[in-house]
Amino acid sequence: MTATAGSVWLDAAYLVTGILFILGLRFLSSPATARFGNRIAAVGMLIGLLSTLIGTGIVSWWIVIVGVVIGTLVGLVAALRVKMTAMPQMVALFNGAGGGAAALVSTAEFLFRMQGASFAHGIALPYDQGLTIVLSAIIGSISFAGSIIAFLKLQEVMTGRPITYVGQQIVNGLIALATVAFAAFIVTLHGTPEPLWPFFAMLGGALVLGVLFVLPIGGADMPVIISLLNSFTGLAVALTGLALANNVLIISGALVGASGTLLTILMSRAMNRSLFNVLFGAFGAVSSAGATAAGGPQNIRTATVDDVATMLAYANQVIVVPGYGMAVAQAQHSVKKLADELEKRGVTVKYAIHPVAGRMPGHMNVLLAEANVPYPALYDMDDINPEFPQTDVALVIGANDVTNPAARNVASSPIYGMPILDVDKAGNVVVLKRSMRSGFAGIDNPLYEMPNTMMLFGDAKASVDDLVGAVKAA
Repeated sequence: MTATAGSVWLDAAYLVTGILFILGLRFLSSPATARFGNRIAAVGMLIGLLSTLIGTGIVSWWIVIVGVVIGTLVGLVAALRVKMTAMPQMVALFNGAGGGAAALVSTAEFLFRMQGASFAHGIALPYDQGLTIVLSAIIGSISFAGSIIAFLKLQEVMTGRPITYVGQQIVNGLIALATVAFAAFIVTLHGTPEPLWPFFAMLGGALVLGVLFVLPIGGADMPVIISLLNSFTGLAVALTGLALANNVLIISGALVGASGTLLTILMSRAMNRSLFNVLFGAFGAVSSAGATAAGGPQNIRTATVDDVATMLAYANQVIVVPGYGMAVAQAQHSVKKLADELEKRGVTVKYAIHPVAGRMPGHMNVLLAEANVPYPALYDMDDINPEFPQTDVALVIGANDVTNPAARNVASSPIYGMPILDVDKAGNVVVLKRSMRSGFAGIDNPLYEMPNTMMLFGDAKASVDDLVGAVKAA
């Protein structure tokens, strides 16, 4: 299973692949160049795959062709049929597939080493290769199992609330210790025939640990966990590359691992919470019993479509705040039509994007770009917050927790200290929601009871379409 000694052309091809990956990642950092960056990275992946298949004798071409056909069909179906609202789930699945692939390759490499002729003649598995194989198998298995649970939570096959139980951390710690013990047993039995059961016990422990790792994570923290699991997959792939002496795997894995880690840190900072708190704080397990008993926010004002349309049509500046509610309703195209109508009347329209709005990093940016919203109109939280006091109307479409002023002034709130969009400082706030249900964090939003806030209930797309017609008639 190990790669053969690379020829000069193979090393050169891997170098080109690595450069294209780096350039692709660079262009992906901006919405304006993201598509180009994706294409560059795809070309790099194609070069890397073809170079590996031609330069190394891994499997027969028929098996390769079958794998390519199956993978291509799955990719095409996913690209054509999966809605943007389901993109986080697909990212979780693809990330899990990467971690699972790394674990499978490491397992195959281990079995090959243990049952190969070289081992039968007494040539043991070196410590360094044994260590990289077991680490790749463990981390890849954790990423695979954790990503599957993330998918199930995002798809609402299982509850998105944190699942906790008494002694959970103790159980997790014991399983982690057992997994590490099996890994140490495998690596340290240097020069002796090793039984296979400790390796598979280690894999089983890693899979269980991946499941238990994500179960206590609430929906509000899912973007951070997806990013963290992505970094796990990258690390597993890089370790697999070390075990196989494959440079392109080392480069690509290191890039994915590093970018995923940085994104995880940035998103944790955007919520003003430590990664430890995200992983072990069971955020979102807040009991809603009190809110339910009180009936949630009481002093709210509702508005009609005509009321809101008049307010928007005669405003000087409107800031649209998109959230997951917009994604669920697929309202981004309607929002663009509304913005076009307002701009025809001389209204300045801007979009405020919170770093953790939606269910994955950049979710809102992708949705709005899909509707051809110009990139200069998209503003990050730090850039747009100073403009809310001079804004006539803040139109909040399904964004709940990222607009909750309790983060600033309620010390007992679980989101206290999290930077938010300062929509409450706008002259008027219009919130589009289906109902008064709380967001992912499971807590009420006092914004809805403020005197400058009005609620427009209904499906976001239908409501915005009605607003478009009403603005035209205003």
